Amino acid sequence: MDFKCADLCDEHASELVICQSEFKSYGKKPKFHGPISTVKVFEDNVLVLESLESIPEGSVLVVDGGGSRRCALMGDRLGEIAQNRKLAGIIINGCVRDTEDLAKLEVGIFALGSNPLKSKKEGKGEKQVPVSFGGIQWQPGSYAYADGDGVVVSERKLL
Repeated sequence: MDFKCADLCDEHASELVICQSEFKSYGKKPKFHGPISTVKVFEDNVLVLESLESIPEGSVLVVDGGGSRRCALMGDRLGEIAQNRKLAGIIINGCVRDTEDLAKLEVGIFALGSNPLKSKKEGKGEKQVPVSFGGIQWQPGSYAYADGDGVVVSERKLL
């Protein structure tokens, strides 16, 4: 179903929280929506991989990477997993890499920026916990809607 975040704000402003972080779109899908799954990590993407491999089709993986720009939390290999598992999208409070390859993938990918350095592989972090960035408390099970105007979150499915 097609949508615009601006229209959702017009119709459901009292139910939405608007993300204050500005993201760049890296995937082939510039807009996406779905139920939120979360992961909280810092410069370590092991749990990002585990989440991409296990969350339900159509989900939006919200990755709180602490806003670090010192390494990438996702590249082409993880992007392909998201595409192949038919996830709606990924929102990363951090960086990606392999941006030319990510641009060819049929998945939504929003991140703060890019960095060619890969992350650590220690497996530290938490999955399916509330995370907070961009002025939003991202709750697993809430719904994210993302497009060129930004990202909005609702406790319930709007589309």
